Amino acid sequence: MPVRKTKRGAERTPLGGATDVLICGASFAGLAVARELASADARVMLIDRYEIGERQTSACAAPTAWLERLGLSGSIRQSFDELVVHTPHGTARPKLPWTLSTFDYRELCALLADQGEFEFETAKVDGRSGTTVHTDRGDLESPLLVDALGWRRVLAGDAVHQPPEAPLSRGLEVHPDGKSPYLEIWIDRRYVPAGYGWSFPAGSELRVGVGSFDPRFHVKDTTVQLADDLDLPPVGYQGNWIPHRLRKATEPGPVFFAGDSAGHCLPLTAEGIRTAFYFGIALGRELRAVVEGTQSRESALERYDRFNEAHRWKFETLLKGQRLLPRIHPRVLPVAFGALSRKAVSDWAFEHYLRIAPPEFAGPPPTAPRPAALGGVPEPAVGSA
Repeated sequence: MPVRKTKRGAERTPLGGATDVLICGASFAGLAVARELASADARVMLIDRYEIGERQTSACAAPTAWLERLGLSGSIRQSFDELVVHTPHGTARPKLPWTLSTFDYRELCALLADQGEFEFETAKVDGRSGTTVHTDRGDLESPLLVDALGWRRVLAGDAVHQPPEAPLSRGLEVHPDGKSPYLEIWIDRRYVPAGYGWSFPAGSELRVGVGSFDPRFHVKDTTVQLADDLDLPPVGYQGNWIPHRLRKATEPGPVFFAGDSAGHCLPLTAEGIRTAFYFGIALGRELRAVVEGTQSRESALERYDRFNEAHRWKFETLLKGQRLLPRIHPRVLPVAFGALSRKAVSDWAFEHYLRIAPPEFAGPPPTAPRPAALGGVPEPAVGSA
């Protein structure tokens, strides 16, 4: 279980003052924003309740090309070019036209943090008033506020939306020791009426879990059941709520939302890491233009909101698939995934899926010379993103 790292006692010194950019949340999205602000002539502060890399809440897998583009290859534990999809009436093995890799969360966060230039403090964010963020160590002021704190959307002006009314899926997994060459998915109502189970190998560790599209369905018992069916001990629990609907990415303040706080998690697959990178990078480029004086805060709000909304139809399309999946009769599932196992179909489907947040958007790997224009602000590519 994660260890709470908020400073205590003599270490819990008061926080205060002003920064040019204040990023609340130090996981995938927050670190991606900070990366794009590196070398900008600005004071950037990153705050989180936990130390960087301390609190893993997902199975930690992403397209390998994204990890390579971001210079995060050192965190990779295992790569796969095939899915093994189990249904009650058969198993399909669709080939991926690209590879997916599991990684070590702490190591990836450290590598990504090294690419940024920022001050970091541990503090619990309680809310905000205008451009002032309230924490358990004091108030911080900034004209540019980023909420990358997760689905609770703490800096939003409206009330925190709560499950089960909120559009959130529920996920839980265990982390037993073990090895496997297969990236496996179970679409089986024995484990979850609406959702799926998984086993994501990561070197000497297996990440086995169950996710439910319905937040009212408790997944602990069926997670244990899946682990038991695989002859694995249910140890090393971790879980989280997973947003499955895109939300507004800005609001007056100004506040910019990225990652789970903006619903940047793809419905149906619950993939949210590369989208956190993707939207975090887009936001970081907008903010960099503000601190460098080439655009106004209002322009950054409008452009980032437009970029977010340009992707809404893609998220809504996947949400329709998420709602359809539980309605498919179990005997039809092998036919559907059998078709996906055909190379032409698989290549078409997975390439389009990757294009939702393409790795090229990250720019060249950090080891390559970065063009001067990379800090600029590309127009939203509605037809190609």
